[in-house]
Amino acid sequence: MSLHYHCRHCGVKVGSIDNMSIHSESLGFHQLTDQERQEMISYNNNGEIHVKTICEDCQEALNRNPELHQYETFIQ
Repeated sequence: MSLHYHCRHCGVKVGSIDNMSIHSESLGFHQLTDQERQEMISYNNNGEIHVKTICEDCQEALNRNPELHQYETFIQ
């Protein structure tokens, strides 16, 4: 079982964690609301967990252009 982080805007793989002995509290999942969990975390049939995050490039673009926050994807 592994955990994969992908950018919610451009889809780039940000990173993975293969050691699933980590508890959700140490990952900060317990601080998310139910709605945030549904939007950010998905589970595959094979037990993999996929988390939507923001990569450094997209965060930099959002910082430079705050109006981009209104779009789900903005990098083509």
